[in-house]
Amino acid sequence: MAQMDIELKKAFTEMQINKLETTKKINMIDMKCDMVKTGKQKYQLTEKGTSSLSADTRVYQSVGRMFLLTDVDNMREDLKAKQEKCDKAIELLEKKKEFLQKSLKDQEDGLRELVQQRLVAK
Repeated sequence: MAQMDIELKKAFTEMQINKLETTKKINMIDMKCDMVKTGKQKYQLTEKGTSSLSADTRVYQSVGRMFLLTDVDNMREDLKAKQEKCDKAIELLEKKKEFLQKSLKDQEDGLRELVQQRLVAK
């Protein structure tokens, strides 16, 4: 009887620790997702703001800490590519988040099942 209680206590403790860790990971994913969405919005606004520029307008594109002279079409294509990269990053982050939520739910279900087995055994 005491052995069962120790096993349940251990399982609950592991569950609490895992839930805290998983919650932290999910919060980090949400923060990263928000940052990527903000970056994507910046690229969209820049693209929209440059849409009225003529093709011969001189524009500078940020590359690290410097700016390079480029044409408008090249800059717009680069902005679109960056937006697509953001979309892929958001999709990947959402998949990671779903996986973490599913694994947490599976662990909770397993613990619930263990408790039910102990109650039936008594």
